Amino acid sequence: MKHPHNQNEFQDLGLGTRTTGKGERMLNQDGSFNVDRRGLTYFEEKGIYHWLISMRWSRFILLLIGGYAVTNLLFAFLYMIAGLNNLDGMKESSAIGRFMEGFFFSAQTLTTVGYGRLNPVGFWANTIASIESLGGLMGLALATGILYGRFSRPSAKILFSKNALIAPYRDISAFMFRIANQRSNQLIELEANVSFSFLNKHDRTKREFRNLTLERQKINFFPTTWTIVHPIDEYSPLKNFGPQDFIDQDVEFIILLKAFDDTFSQTVYNRSSYRGEEIIYGAKFNIIFGQNERGIVTVDLHRINEHVPADLPDYKNAEIEEINHN
Repeated sequence: MKHPHNQNEFQDLGLGTRTTGKGERMLNQDGSFNVDRRGLTYFEEKGIYHWLISMRWSRFILLLIGGYAVTNLLFAFLYMIAGLNNLDGMKESSAIGRFMEGFFFSAQTLTTVGYGRLNPVGFWANTIASIESLGGLMGLALATGILYGRFSRPSAKILFSKNALIAPYRDISAFMFRIANQRSNQLIELEANVSFSFLNKHDRTKREFRNLTLERQKINFFPTTWTIVHPIDEYSPLKNFGPQDFIDQDVEFIILLKAFDDTFSQTVYNRSSYRGEEIIYGAKFNIIFGQNERGIVTVDLHRINEHVPADLPDYKNAEIEEINHN
């Protein structure tokens, strides 16, 4: 009978089985895929909404400020073309001062503030102001919606240990890494899926995948840390991999986490990966739990990657030392 472990063999994760063999990771540590998609323009690939909702906050804020400034500069030029004397109540006499009054009048019109000192006179000035008011209402509504979407979008912020370890586990060894929730929100029913990817020994252009059986596939609560463990037993696809094999066969461990976010009442996902050079052989994680003065459990997440050397039953210590030294 086929052992249940062997049922986890599969051909592809959706990342393709062919590789250039250049040693590039398929999945970046931040969860993004390391794929160069060509033949489409930037906005055809992403879409404007997806681009705005997924960009970094710093870029989004700069885009808002820059768009606001450029829009007001554009309308200030339009008012200048129509004649700044058509803005009744203007007090400045210099060209720069009058242009700046037009700029700030544009800002007031765009945001529908309308302080009242300046007001458009004549057909063209009123037309420009009307168009700007309509554009301002629509633009502010759009910006508000995107801001709400960015704030309300559920996402998991999982902290991974910098390295994965090959550590002693009972009477054998195990592949393991440690994770923690960076946020104070409550994640429940956390599931882990770890896939093992490597180059075929006989065909270096072909990549193979194996799904690793974990000591524990799921935990109900996630208030502290979770060390995810794959025992390297006689049925493990890692059984015949020595320390150097993980480098030579361009190994990558691809991790997918799924949890239910109690704050948003939605399922959230997180992805990451470890490559062969990010695996430390013959080590074990330090305990990072403690107690405060009130007897409450504390977890020092700054130490999540902290580990110490440990002897392995199924690797030669000299080989481990040579790999870790390199």
